[in-house]
Amino acid sequence: MWWIIGILAVVVLIVLWAISVYNKLVSAREFVRNSMGNIAAQIESRWDAVKSLIDAAKKYSTHEAEVLTNITAMRGKVDRTSAPADVEKDDNLFQQAMGQIDVVVENYPDLKADGVYIQAMQGIDRYENNVRQARMVYNDTVTKLNRMVQQFPSSIVAGMFGFNQEAYFESSREKAEMPQW
Repeated sequence: MWWIIGILAVVVLIVLWAISVYNKLVSAREFVRNSMGNIAAQIESRWDAVKSLIDAAKKYSTHEAEVLTNITAMRGKVDRTSAPADVEKDDNLFQQAMGQIDVVVENYPDLKADGVYIQAMQGIDRYENNVRQARMVYNDTVTKLNRMVQQFPSSIVAGMFGFNQEAYFESSREKAEMPQW
């Protein structure tokens, strides 16, 4: 009779442990999603600053402003469920827009002195820094989740419930240096 109680106690402890690990995995996955959501918010603010640059460019050239507007229309939506690859695609479009803005500034040097332009560029610099910080936080949260998914014995629970490793933001040469607008 005592051995049945002992076996039941061990089973209950294993079930409680599995529930605890599952809850930690869910929490870690939500931190990853939250971190990606923070990146998405910073990217949205960065694009809002680009829209201000478009408004400033409209004063000088309708054609270049239309090109910039078309570039911003091509961008995809980045949200909390996006993958790092989605953010990279958005970054490429952003770099394309900033390159076009450089062309406009070269053609219309007075634009550099425009108050809207100056404020927008300051905003873009601020949001670029925020995106960079948010990426670091994202990678930290991914590390924690990935560690739990891979380490024994939590890997057993992760496998049972379909938890997978998340992708990191990779460092690239272009991202290592601050942008020069």
